[in-house]
This record gives sequence, structure tokens and C-alpha cells, in this order.
Amino acid sequence: MERGKPPLPTLSGTRNVRFSRMRSQLAPYLFLSPTLVLVTLFFFIPLVIVFILAFTKLDMTNFGILAWWSPANWSLDNYVKIFTNRFFSKILGNTIMYVVVTLTVFNVGMALLIALITTHINRRAGFAFRVLWFLPRITPVVVYIMMWKALAGPAPMGIINSILGPLGIGSGKYLLNTNPWIFIILANGFIGASFGMILFSSAIEAIPKDYLTASKVDGATTWQTIRYVELPMLKWPLLFVTTYQTLSLLTSFQQIMLLTDGGPGLYQTEVWALTAYHRAFTSYFGNTQWGYGAAWSVVLVIIGIVMAIIYLRVFKFGELVEEPKIDQL
Repeated sequence: MERGKPPLPTLSGTRNVRFSRMRSQLAPYLFLSPTLVLVTLFFFIPLVIVFILAFTKLDMTNFGILAWWSPANWSLDNYVKIFTNRFFSKILGNTIMYVVVTLTVFNVGMALLIALITTHINRRAGFAFRVLWFLPRITPVVVYIMMWKALAGPAPMGIINSILGPLGIGSGKYLLNTNPWIFIILANGFIGASFGMILFSSAIEAIPKDYLTASKVDGATTWQTIRYVELPMLKWPLLFVTTYQTLSLLTSFQQIMLLTDGGPGLYQTEVWALTAYHRAFTSYFGNTQWGYGAAWSVVLVIIGIVMAIIYLRVFKFGELVEEPKIDQL
């Protein structure tokens, strides 16, 4: 070999280089493989099964492996029954009202307000206040709902009626029968507000202190700092919390089921997800209608996808993921 010239690549050296490149390319997928397996087994496959089930007439009376493939059990009747159901508009209206009010007032509005307040007061006091607001989320749902039922109970056992009775304000009746939506929205709102509060507080704390210091040096008030410095930098958390909480509210029904189970009147507090549960597992007609309940779920999935796309458009997701533009000298 002559001096000054690099050595010629050998066959083994070329193989080693190719192997190292392949290993570096496959390493991320190797680390992601457990998650991919879990998502496939417990989310994607069940989702496909639900979509297939929604086009069948399967229920407790004709369930069986062969029944899945029987031509007599395949039809679009489930979707026809949904949109021709005489309570369809009632259930849809309940769902829209429940999601919009709970989302705007509590899950985003109050969560953002609490985060802003607790990050602009004494650090320890703000932390203690956030811990108190986080309690509804970590409390077991049955215990949590029993607390709300104790609050709404009739006189003399109900806490609210016991307080308002001597003042001549309370009616003494069971408040879940007279004002069910107030308690449903409050019970779900406190849980949702705690989730958004944590994310917004973390995002506010992550804002570089130089920005806040510069605004104070320029003479900005606290409100001006919040409006012109902090809020514009919360677009990512706002997008995530709004999207996640909308989908969560659309699919959650545990609190409503435990509080009122869709009552007290006929479908008075029935929402879409609770209807899907009732149809699939507890039917008014005496048999569980798995295909019909799955069809309600499929429509709910489609609504969730549409809402997520709308949020991505409203929050200008494309601009959020763009690489920062560097001025060319």
C-alpha cells in the first residue's frame, strides 16, 4: 500500500458498515415493538371486531361463531334503526350539550384559569391548591359518585338540602331528580379540570423566564404578560387538552351511569356512549343487542375522528409542526 492513500475497503468492513446502519435503522422499531404489539392486540383488533359486529344482528339469542358468517345476520339495519330512533335527536342533543358545556367551562376554561392563578402566586400555595384540585381524578369513581349523591340527597340526609333548608332556599327534594345535569356536569368537570390544570401548569412553568423578565422590564402588567407572552405559547397544550378532553367526554359514561343511569325521566340524561352501553349490554327489550350497540359505537368513533380533524384545522396544526424559519443574512 502506498503512503498517503486510504486503505481499500474490505468485504468484511463493508458488511460491518451495512450491519451497523441496519441496526441503527431498526433500533427505534425494536423499542417501539412492545407498544405496537399492545396497541394492535388491545385496540386495533377490537376496533376492527366492533366495526364488523356493527353490520350484524348478533345478540344473546343468536350468538355463535357460525352466526358471524351467516348471511341472514348481515345488514345495514342497525344504522337505519339508529337514525330512525324516535329518541335520536334527544340523545344527540344531550351529548352535544354535555360535551360543549363541560369542555368549555371546566375541562379547558377552568383548567386554564387555575393553572394561570396557581403559577402566579406563592409556589408552595399554588402547588397545594393544585393537589386539592387533583383529588377528584385520583378518587375511585364509585366513592366519588357516592360523595355527589350524598350532596344531592333529599332532606334531612342530603348535605346541600340540610344547608339550604334552614335558609328557606332548598326544596328538600332529591336534587338528582330535579337538577340532574348540574351534578353531572360538575362531577365530570372537576375531573376534567384537574387533567388540563396539570398540563397547562407544566407548560406555563416551561416558558423561558427570559421572556417573562423582558415583559416586566418593558413595563407589562401581569395580565399583559399572560395575554401576550404566556397564552400564545400554549397553543400545543390547548390543542392537546381540547382534542383529548372532547374525545374523552364523547366516550365517557361511568359518572352519568352511576349518578342517573340516563334518567330520571325517559332518556333525560342519556348520552351517546351510555346508549351504546345500554344497547350492547343492558337492553330494554330483554336481550343484549351486540350488533346494535356496536353500531352506536362506530358512529361515535366517526364523530370523534371528525372532531379531531376540525381541531387540527382550527389550531393550524400544520403551522405548529413547521420548523422555525431562520432569517437568511
